Order: sequence, then C-alpha cells, then structure tokens
Amino acid sequence: MTTLNSTTDLQVFQPIQLGPLLLPNRILMGSMHTGLEEAKDGFNALAQFYGERAKGGAGLIVTGGISPNRRGVLKPGGAKLTARRQIRKHRIITDAVHANGGKICLQILHGGRYSYHPFNVAPSSIKTAINRFKPSGLSMRGVKKTVRQYAKCAAIAKEAGYDGIEIMGSEGYLINQFLVTATNKRKDQYGGSFENRMRFPIEIIRCIRERVGAEFAIIFRLSMLDLIQEGSSWDEIQSLAQALEREGVDAINTGIGWHEARIPTIATLVPRGGFAFVTKKLMGHVGIPLITTNRFNTIDACEKALQSGCADMVSMARPFLADPEIVNKSKTKPNSVNTCIGCNQACLDHIFQNKIATCLVNPRASHESKWPLQAKATKARSVAVVGSGPAGLSAAIEAARLGHKVTLFESAAEIGGQFNMAKRIPGKDEFHETLRYFDFMLTHFNVNLQLNTEADVNSLLNFDHIMLATGVKPRAWNIAGSETAEVLSYIDVLKGNVEPGKRVAIIGAGGIGFDVAEYLTHTKHPGFFEEWGIDQSLSSRGGLHRPERMKSPRSIHVFQRSAGKVGGKLGKTTGWIHRLQLKNKGVITHSGVQYLAFENGKLDFIESGETHSLAFDHVVVCAGQISFAPLHSQLEAKGATVERIGGALDARKLDAQRAIREGLEAAYSISDWK
Repeated sequence: MTTLNSTTDLQVFQPIQLGPLLLPNRILMGSMHTGLEEAKDGFNALAQFYGERAKGGAGLIVTGGISPNRRGVLKPGGAKLTARRQIRKHRIITDAVHANGGKICLQILHGGRYSYHPFNVAPSSIKTAINRFKPSGLSMRGVKKTVRQYAKCAAIAKEAGYDGIEIMGSEGYLINQFLVTATNKRKDQYGGSFENRMRFPIEIIRCIRERVGAEFAIIFRLSMLDLIQEGSSWDEIQSLAQALEREGVDAINTGIGWHEARIPTIATLVPRGGFAFVTKKLMGHVGIPLITTNRFNTIDACEKALQSGCADMVSMARPFLADPEIVNKSKTKPNSVNTCIGCNQACLDHIFQNKIATCLVNPRASHESKWPLQAKATKARSVAVVGSGPAGLSAAIEAARLGHKVTLFESAAEIGGQFNMAKRIPGKDEFHETLRYFDFMLTHFNVNLQLNTEADVNSLLNFDHIMLATGVKPRAWNIAGSETAEVLSYIDVLKGNVEPGKRVAIIGAGGIGFDVAEYLTHTKHPGFFEEWGIDQSLSSRGGLHRPERMKSPRSIHVFQRSAGKVGGKLGKTTGWIHRLQLKNKGVITHSGVQYLAFENGKLDFIESGETHSLAFDHVVVCAGQISFAPLHSQLEAKGATVERIGGALDARKLDAQRAIREGLEAAYSISDWK
C-alpha cells in the first residue's frame, strides 16, 4: 500500500460544493443495498451502519436503492418510499448520520425489467436473461405516473431529513432501459430518436426539482459505459449530461456496465480505478461536479484520479464495508486501513442469496451492534492462538482488541496460511493488502507473534484459553497410480515448488481447482480492457469492441466428480467470470467423472457412461480438504480450555469469509465484555 506522506495539499481531502451542500472532502460513499432495508429492526441497524461511516469521514453517503413504487422494487417486499408514514423510520437513519457530522442522500432506484417479480415493467416488453419474469411495457399513462412517483419519493425523502437524492439512471435499471434501443422499442414520444428516449429522465428531474426546490441536492447516476450491444453512444451520453445540468442536477455520478453485461466491472481482476478514463472524457463538458467510480479501494487511488483530472469526486462503496474509517485512517495511519479486496463473496453474493450483506475482511459490517468495536473484556485472559491463517489472525487481533494477552504461534516464517497461496493467483493480488493489514494490527495490539515455532502441548497448557486455527490439509486422491511423481498437490504448485508440464489434469473444480487453472493458464496479455473487449476510445456504441483472447501456455483439463455445471458452486457474482476466463483460454471441463487410474502418463476415467483415456504430463489434485488439528485431543485430555476455529473445526465449505468470521466470533465468545 502506498503511504500518503502529507494530507494538507491532497485534493481528496479538500472541501467541495455539491449544489446546496458544502462537503468536507471529495469522497462519496456509494450506494450499497445491504438487505437491512427489508430486515426486522433493519432501520436501527442501518442507522448504526451509516452513522459509523459518517463518523469515519465519508464526505457524503448515498443509501442503498429505494424504489419509488411497488412495481420498481427489486424483489417481493423490497424497500420503497411511497408514503409519508414511512418518514419516521427513515428519520432514524438521517438523524444518526447528522449526529455524526455527515450528510446523506437517498438513492431512488426503479428496477424496471431487473425487478424480480411478476409485476415488473419496462419501456418495452423485452425479457432479460438474468430475470425469469418478462416485464410489461409501460403505457403512456404508466410513464407519466412513474414520473410523478419519482417526484413524490424525493419530496418524502426531503421531509425525512435526507440532504438530497441520487437518481439511479445506470446499470441497466429502468431509466437506463429507456435510454437505449436494445430495450426501448417504443413508437411514442418516449421512443425512437434519442431526444425522445431521454425524455423520461429529463421529465423525472424536472418534476423532482419542482417538488423539492433549489435547496435539495440532486445527483444523477448516468450510465457512461453500457457494455452492451445497442448501448448509448458517447454523443448521446454527453448530450444527456448537459440536458440534466440544465434541468437542475447538482452532480453526475458515473455508472459502468449493465448487470447483464458479460464484462467484469468491479471484481478483483479489474484494475484499481480502471474506469476513471470514462468520467475524464466528460470533464469540461458540464459545469457541475463529476463523480468517478468502480474499483477505487484506497484513498491513494482516489487522489491519483483527482490529480490526473479524471473527476471532481470519487465514489467508493465496498471499501466502506471493509473499513468504515477508511477516510479518517488514511489521513494519519493508512496502514491501519482494512482494504476491500473486491471479492464480492460476502457483499453482493449475500444480497443475491437474500442474506444481509457484510464483508469478507470485516464481518462486523451490517452487524455493528453484535460485535462493538469499543467493547472491552471485563477480565483479561492469556490466550494462545495456533496458526496464522485467516481464522487465526482474526481471532488473535480481535482477542487482543478486547484486552486479552495474546500469543500467536506460527510454524512458518510468515503469517497468512493459505492467503499466501491465494495472493499468487492472477487477479487476486489484493490479498497482499489483507496481509498488510493483519500484520499492522498484530503490532498495534501487541500480539506476541512467534514465527517458525511449532506449538506443543506443554507450552500451551500455560494459557487460560487456546484456539486452534491449524487449518486444513489436502484430501487424498486414491486411485491406481495416484502415488506417482507426476501427481502433484495444489500446495506445491501454488508455492512454486514444482513446475507442471504442458498437459495438465486438475482434479476438482471448486475454488482451488479454478485458482490452479487460472495460475497455470496465465500468460502475458495485452491488458484487461483488450482482453474483455472494452473500447477505451468510447467511439463505439455501448463501448464494446472485439476482445483479444489470450492463448494458454498449457493444455488444461478440469475434472469434477459431481454432475452439473463445472464450477457451478463458485460465487454467484464472480463465478461466471472465472468460468468464462477458462473457457476463453481453451480449458476443457469434465463433469460427472469416475476416476479409474493414472498409469503410464494416462488418466483413465468414465464420463457420461463412456470410458476415456487421456495423456497428461502431470495431474494436480484439488480434491477437497480435511481438518487438521493434531493437538486438539491431547489438549482436551490434559483438561485445557481449547477450541477449534476455521478449517481446524470443519473443512467443509471452508473459505476465508467463514474463517475470519469464526475468528471474530471466537474472540467475543471467550469474553464477558461491556
């Protein structure tokens, strides 16, 4: 992480006028739907969630998307603001933000054909591939009514104490659907020419401004890069931006990519601040502040974008999940920032599973009252943590934060456990940031770190409480020939201890199998934008051009015992990226496989009832993991107070998210705290 040496002259910390709002800095906490909007007692939890981020230095906060009517909610029972009786609940949020010195805008979002229910509507009755419900085309009367409902929602938001609103006009939601011919086939005054297609958002802004007056901020999130066929041209985007300014919009936020676009826009493999060039192209063509966004996860990256003239402000969403104090910490102790790694595993994946969004590296997010940062144990204990993988690091830091005296034992020469393999995977180098954070916090909380040290029973008996976070070991692959030298462990491959040949079979198609496949197929390529077919000149409609495919240096086959889609259990919002990457590199997948033997360089197996034999130089085994806690039974026999966490407790469905959360839970479970 780059250290900010001085904050006095940094643009990111300079105030800015956004319409009627004087903001203390140029960092916008972007919109994130957490699921608390629909949860029981969710508004009290949201108040604490947003309050902490206001206290942590966010210049302006934008809420998760709230629909202006019933048809626009993203799912049945989804959040909407349609009546004054709802003001009381929203006041809980706005009061909490204002009490902590912050300002907050309500995002108004109508899902259009993305709304996952049978009553959804759109400009035209065209179904999207990511929703099983086909929308009804809005009638002329329905369009006019929807415009009025946007304005009513904004007026209620003003009464509820919000400092302004953000109109979601990007990412393929309703307003965006009106703007492009791919989804707007109307023959009336809202279809056809671009002047007609942009009539809907213009009327919305005009109606809102009439209802709320001049002293209420309006931000418009404009799709500047659709990444779909028949998307907007740059001339259309610029024309709409200028029209929005004339109608009284106070700032324009950048939207990148529709949800149905098959191009990554916020995943880890996207370069930091990689889409800032889009906002920069609009700079100077409007006189109101422009906000750039997508994959900014450090204040340093934000500052670079501002200094290079890409925007007037920068929006970060998930980084505020990872660390609510990212702004304030970056002024004085940037190495104490818990950096977002862009994994999506606990935030977006949770939302799509109808769970509360949180954060892999910060399980407190959305659960602030459950594990208060200010809590202290009423009685300090001596605690031993064995193993410095994700679970052990989390447990050690949180136990020390609570006031316990913690010793962390690690047999290796560095902390991190399997994170040290994950960070070697192309596109996952953000794990370096997580390890940097953990390393800093161990020192900050005076954890006694014992590297190159094998903990033994006798030394551990001196502690009041013992946490075993010794992790997992690979599951054995037992077929004829599996003991030959050509059969490799994924650990040896990812640590660089061995160099597989040109023809490789990967046994197992879980997360580790896909990581190994990406590691072995990686080669120097022209760059992210070329690989994914993104037109950086923005001269093509929708911002698309022909992608440049990378050729793998190896012939790779990935095998899966279970039937069904290979890699089907990967994360919902990122799994498609990993599957598509390997497909584009020519990786061949097999499912429903029964292994017979690996002899004389050939793997014999049954697939779809037929026997096959394929030649490979090496086989890499990623066939799962088993728990590894060799000291547990011995310590229990001695009467020690001992528990297992992470992979040492249960190797099934283990990931870093679960490991870090279990470490946090373990620290609080041994503490009577106040």
